[in-house]
Amino acid sequence: MSEQVLRIKGLQKTYPNGVQALKGVSFDVKKGEFLVVIGLSGSGKSTLLRCLNRLHDPTGGEIFFYDQDVTKLQTSSEIRDLRKKIGMIFQHFNLIPRHTVLSNVLMGKLASTPTWKSMFGLFSDQDKEEAMKYLRLVGIADKAHIRADQLSGGQQQRVAIARALTQNPKVLLADEPVASLDPATCHTVMDYLRKVNQELGITIVCNLHFLSLVRQYATRVIALKGGELVYEGDPQNIDNAWFEKIYGAGAKEVHIN
Repeated sequence: MSEQVLRIKGLQKTYPNGVQALKGVSFDVKKGEFLVVIGLSGSGKSTLLRCLNRLHDPTGGEIFFYDQDVTKLQTSSEIRDLRKKIGMIFQHFNLIPRHTVLSNVLMGKLASTPTWKSMFGLFSDQDKEEAMKYLRLVGIADKAHIRADQLSGGQQQRVAIARALTQNPKVLLADEPVASLDPATCHTVMDYLRKVNQELGITIVCNLHFLSLVRQYATRVIALKGGELVYEGDPQNIDNAWFEKIYGAGAKEVHIN
């Protein structure tokens, strides 16, 4: 049996306005898998990912990262250390537009770089070579010295992946990583995420909207509806009946070719 990287037990999140985003969600994440989370907008997908690395504070339940219950972490340094091990990429890239691609990737090293060095951009040659290694991995090393705002959306997302990899994470969370991209670019970004998963052995937990992408890239899938887990299993087993249960009667599947 594969080692469990994450064990989520009865996870709850209630926002100050009373909205219950997660209502006792439980599942495991195995080392090396590409787990995809699906569900309607507002089902709790993004909240779930943000709880896993404490961008959001859960209001109940447990999240074990190996043997550590991350819901118990109190100090900013503890949480910062967790986020080095559980990296994250976002729908909107979060790059610094006027900085070069290489500079943006090196930002992933900030948590492990002395503040005075990071203020002056004094990264070591080793840091720079590592950043270039990950830019090569995502096929964009030739863009290292141009400004990030000169790149296409798909290229910017690949920069964001390389930036997250410089933290040397055990798990990479991807929150709707292709939602801002055109259909032709979606597969390019997803192919590089799969490459990270398979070649580097990094466990990936990814939110996606399109089932056609889920069936192509996920090794396993969970579905949320109204903050509750309603499906867990093989993406190929999501038939029309399951699709309607997850997305509602009358929902139409949109394919990304």
